[in-house]
Amino acid sequence: MAGQADNRAPYAKIAAHYTELIASGQLQPGSLLPSIKNLAEEWSVSTATAEKALRKLRNDGLVRGIHGIGTEVLDRPAPMSSGSQRQDRGRRTGSSWGAGERSDSHQAAVVPAPAEVAEALDIQPGSDVIRRSRVYRDRHGIVAHSTSWIPARYGKLIPQLAASERLTGGTSLQLIAQATGHPISHRVDTASAHLLTPEYVQLLELDPENPPTEPVVVMTARFVDSEGNIVEYGVDLGAPGRTWRTESEVS
Repeated sequence: MAGQADNRAPYAKIAAHYTELIASGQLQPGSLLPSIKNLAEEWSVSTATAEKALRKLRNDGLVRGIHGIGTEVLDRPAPMSSGSQRQDRGRRTGSSWGAGERSDSHQAAVVPAPAEVAEALDIQPGSDVIRRSRVYRDRHGIVAHSTSWIPARYGKLIPQLAASERLTGGTSLQLIAQATGHPISHRVDTASAHLLTPEYVQLLELDPENPPTEPVVVMTARFVDSEGNIVEYGVDLGAPGRTWRTESEVS
């Protein structure tokens, strides 16, 4: 949640700060980052730590070093975000959106569960489920099309889950945990590459007459509460040119 202690290494905090500025558009492509010396002074760290932060930004493909000039911001689409990453962000920062992201095209309805969804939620095919969908975008276009499938019983506790508008008061997972008193305890994630289908072309707002040839990344996540109930099945469809990236500390 907001205000939670940040235990990252100093170089990681510096890199995250500039990642946010770049992704949100506050630092435009072609902008120059402070020099190693200026970074070290501004953040009260060693020049070695400042250089390590810039190296991480270079390794992430966000900037490049130009000899005799400095470190320049590059222009590239951000990686796609998955449901599990948005859950992590929501827990750490209070917001599930990635830097520079916005969402629109919010749709919700109660529908019969397709076979794949029924299996994922451990319910009977055709049972009522809430289908919530939205599109995440940044300045480059669509990041991902996201669909959440939620057992209809949670709609009786939280009516706004079935409303075609952005949720207020938290994410669907946070609202369900608050309403039931059972926190989300674990999740099961998958990632796979899929060839474009006509459905994917429509969801990602691509030109059906000239669709891209490269595959897209499809992420799924099942979220389970402390009582063992599967409360949500999420499917994130990444736009062409987007990659899935995750990061963790190695001790």
